[in-house]
Amino acid sequence: MNLVKAGMKLFPKETRYIRWKRPIGRGLSIIGLFILAPVFCIIAMAIKISEKEAPVVFKQKRVGRDGQLFEIYKFRTMCVDAEQQLDQYLEQNEAGRAMFKLKKDPRITTIGRFLRKMSLDELPQLWNVAKGEMALIGPRPALPREVETYTSYEKKRLLVTPGCTGLWQVSGRSELGFNEMIELDLAYIHHCSFKLDMKIIAKTFFVILKAKGAY
Repeated sequence: MNLVKAGMKLFPKETRYIRWKRPIGRGLSIIGLFILAPVFCIIAMAIKISEKEAPVVFKQKRVGRDGQLFEIYKFRTMCVDAEQQLDQYLEQNEAGRAMFKLKKDPRITTIGRFLRKMSLDELPQLWNVAKGEMALIGPRPALPREVETYTSYEKKRLLVTPGCTGLWQVSGRSELGFNEMIELDLAYIHHCSFKLDMKIIAKTFFVILKAKGAY
């Protein structure tokens, strides 16, 4: 459904939610970093064993709230020169428009495929949340090259802080196309609340356990 045509406002009504979402998210992310420290170490060792010379953490520029750039952190799941190889795979894009997804992307490493399937590659983004650059719940943080192609309607998804998980991730993940992602993001921005965030967190665990739709 087109939220603009429907005349919906794209800002949440719950001011208490807006006031507390960021500090609660940052606090939970710091706790998560401490609890998951052993998991981080195991993943880091697995990546290093598979390719000794490659960095464990992959850093990439993303677009945050109001178009502000920040550097996102992920466990590396692709070969070192994956960005340089991208152009030769663009015609095989399965997501449509601004978002690139390829189910059998040859650039993904063996350990990387497992990390993506279980969404473990996203864990370092807890540091982005702790820094205030991301939220636990929100739209997927887009790449600058993606945002350059956005229409004014699509840019409305930049009204809020991007998240580690969101409606798109729990509604089909990579099996959904770009247009569906936009509509889900705008629906979240309109309806966001503590109740909705709790539902998304619960669904996120279920989706990860099913390991479906991530590649």
